[in-house]
Amino acid sequence: MFTQLDITGIQTNSILQRQNKVALKDCATPFDIVNGSFSSFLDSLPSILKVNDLRHLVSHVIASREQGKPIILLIGAHVIKVGLAPVLIDLMEHGLVTVVAMNSAAAIHDSESALFGVTSEDVAVNLLDGSFGMWKETGDFINGTLVDAFHTSEIGYGEALGQALVASQAPHLEYSVLAAGIRLGIPVTVHAAIGTDIVHQQPSMDGAATGALSFRDFKVLANSVKDLQGGGVVLNIGSAVILPEIFLKVLTVVRNLGYPASGFVTANFDMIQHYRPNMNVVSRPTQDGGTGYTFTGHHEIMIPLLAAMLRIQMMKEESHD
Repeated sequence: MFTQLDITGIQTNSILQRQNKVALKDCATPFDIVNGSFSSFLDSLPSILKVNDLRHLVSHVIASREQGKPIILLIGAHVIKVGLAPVLIDLMEHGLVTVVAMNSAAAIHDSESALFGVTSEDVAVNLLDGSFGMWKETGDFINGTLVDAFHTSEIGYGEALGQALVASQAPHLEYSVLAAGIRLGIPVTVHAAIGTDIVHQQPSMDGAATGALSFRDFKVLANSVKDLQGGGVVLNIGSAVILPEIFLKVLTVVRNLGYPASGFVTANFDMIQHYRPNMNVVSRPTQDGGTGYTFTGHHEIMIPLLAAMLRIQMMKEESHD
């Protein structure tokens, strides 16, 4: 028989002296489905882990709104594709988002939704015969708008598309984040990577115009990021590469120019946590005194939940004033 360690000398301590992470007061309570409200549902959630993180994030956003600090939303195309534009626009209307930065795929879905009431083709099917992305109206509108703005103004990609949607009286303007930016005076920037989008495949594509207007929007976004001093919030939702990379470079630019840009809060919302959002949004930018959060889940569930929590908390704060 092999020799066993004698454990009779082990010392134990009283649980009464132990620091614990969970107490019964933190448990969830069953939701009253007869008399309950959505606010009471939120109160019924446990005070543990990600629920607490989400509540803390909501408090940071509300505080940033009260302090006049930037609340910057970085979004990928999927956020528009899953029908969240009305939710984002509502947040913009209530001062809970002060800047929106999107990749150019999101701008395509936004424009198609406003102009035609539909978006998001079946890529797998259309790829077979080479028709994927070859939609004339979409390409002509976006590429034509960028070329015109390139030659006649100094505005950026997002402002150009927003103005064009409003000017054309697109039949579904109420679903357009780009148009809402024009109506509300809120910057909506678009950041293109040439060759990544369906409008880049078409004869109307002008690389000089696309690149120039995207660069203008880089500087528009930088003008907001410079004010992330001692407050402010940056939320990355569904952009795994483009917006995290843009944000890191914009942050470097404003710090290089002498703006402190520190002490703010960031969060990454996505279905799968990726390297770049976690490094370039959550960890690196907040290492000098800020706070970063991560939330994993489907956008079509998580973002309406976040938005509802923000609106409810805002109403509570205003009722106390």
